[in-house]
Order: sequence, then C-alpha cells, then structure tokens
Amino acid sequence: MLKQSIRRTYRRLLAIFFASTVVFSGAQSAAQQASQNAAKPAPAPVWRGSQLNRHSQRAEMYYEGVWGVSELRVKTAESGELIRFDYRVLDPVKAAALNNKKAEPELLDAQAGVKLVVPQMEKIGKLRQESTPKAGKTYWMAFSNPTRVVKRGHHVDVVIGSFRANNLVVE
Repeated sequence: MLKQSIRRTYRRLLAIFFASTVVFSGAQSAAQQASQNAAKPAPAPVWRGSQLNRHSQRAEMYYEGVWGVSELRVKTAESGELIRFDYRVLDPVKAAALNNKKAEPELLDAQAGVKLVVPQMEKIGKLRQESTPKAGKTYWMAFSNPTRVVKRGHHVDVVIGSFRANNLVVE
C-alpha cells in the first residue's frame, strides 16, 4: 500500500516537472523569437524549380494510385521552342495509358490561350516515348512551342487520352 502511494506521488511529481519544463521552454523560446524578430526583417522566400511543381499530397496520391506515375514535371527546352513533360512510372499497368500510341497528348496553357501538340519529325517520328512502361523509369514527351508563348512560370495542363495533369508549373 505504501509503495503504491509513493509511486503515485512520484508519477505526479514527474508529470508536474515535465509540464513545467514544457511551459518554461515554450515561454523562453517565444521571448527569444520575439527579440530576434524585432532585430531582423523576415527573409524573402526562395523558390526553386522542384518547389514550383510541388503538388498537394492528395494530388500526388491520386496520380500514384490511379495512374501509377509520380514526379510530374514540365520544363522548357531548346531555348523555349520545346516544352518537355516528364513522369516517373510506379505501376506499368496503370501508366500504360500515358504511353498509348493512339492517344494524342496535348499541353493546354490557359494563360497564353494555346494548345500544344507533340510534333512529328520526318526521320525520328513523334517526340515522345511510346514503349511499354517499366516501373522505376522516367519517361518524357516534348511539345512544340515555336512561337514561345508558353513560358517559365505558366500553369499548364497535360492531357493524354483520359489522363489529365492539372496546374503544372513550367520550369
């Protein structure tokens, strides 16, 4: 009986001790932050290319679960005359729709008011990969942008058959 009351008292003292350290450290850190913020102006955010194309966690889960792809990126290439769309395949069965030869890919830019297509080169063929997708590999396709109306920073949609990736930022 005495041991149980000692244990309860010990537990209560520990709880009070931990609670007081949390409160004290929180008050101290708040005071330190206030003094530091008064001394320095807040730095401007720095945006890098990888941060621009960050999707919400829900969007990433959607592309991974429904289409079997991740790491969707849109970049300018060849001084802006081509817009390159890259994606990494996680599930080849689900991602097969993106490599379907019959589906004509389109890049839509509402800001510029244009719809870009994948060009057909005489000796090379279409500027896209149409092979059977393999898990872990990154695939690409290039859209013709001869007038360079689609620029870095524009928000675009990529449509390939029933697949649609919305609001990708051109890097």
